[in-house]
Amino acid sequence: MKIWGLTGSIGMGKSTASGAFRRLGVPIFDADAAVHALQAKGGRAVRPIERAFPGTTGEDGVVRERLRRAVLGDPAALKRLEAIMHPLVRDEQRRFLGRERGRGRRLVVLDIPLLFETRTDLSEFDRILVVSAPAAVQRRRVLRRKGMTEERLDAILARQMPDVEKRRRADVIIRTGLSRRHAEAAVRRLVQTQMGGTRRHA
Repeated sequence: MKIWGLTGSIGMGKSTASGAFRRLGVPIFDADAAVHALQAKGGRAVRPIERAFPGTTGEDGVVRERLRRAVLGDPAALKRLEAIMHPLVRDEQRRFLGRERGRGRRLVVLDIPLLFETRTDLSEFDRILVVSAPAAVQRRRVLRRKGMTEERLDAILARQMPDVEKRRRADVIIRTGLSRRHAEAAVRRLVQTQMGGTRRHA
């Protein structure tokens, strides 16, 4: 079974690429969705987070805005949160891979926004796919989101590896700055060809 890692900075169009894979029948592990499930009511992260950050949970699980305020601008607090979340997300990923291997899948995609930032060993991946768009397009997309501000966006970008470095490390770069149709066609070509062994732009 081939394992492709899909990543990219905020606002680069990763959701578009991920959706295109799903429509082609490729199983996707969505790390963000796993985080939400782990932090929801009954999720395995709720109690550890409440112990580490008292007052950040409620009846429905983690109150994300409270948690965001608890770690914003505090690198030590962020590290404590990552120490809780990363092992749990990895465990969910292992379960996903086990299920899909059992189903005889030929290809799966792990959609991990902070792939380069959180992993030093990328040997489990057969290919790394990076979604990318011009910086102006990225900012315009993100600032349309409810509650997003220039200050908050800059804080998020400060925690992420620069796009130019992600593109340098990629096996495949999926350009999303032209149109959704262009990006989806690029994903379709990748799946159809199963990619060769050389770096390419999709």
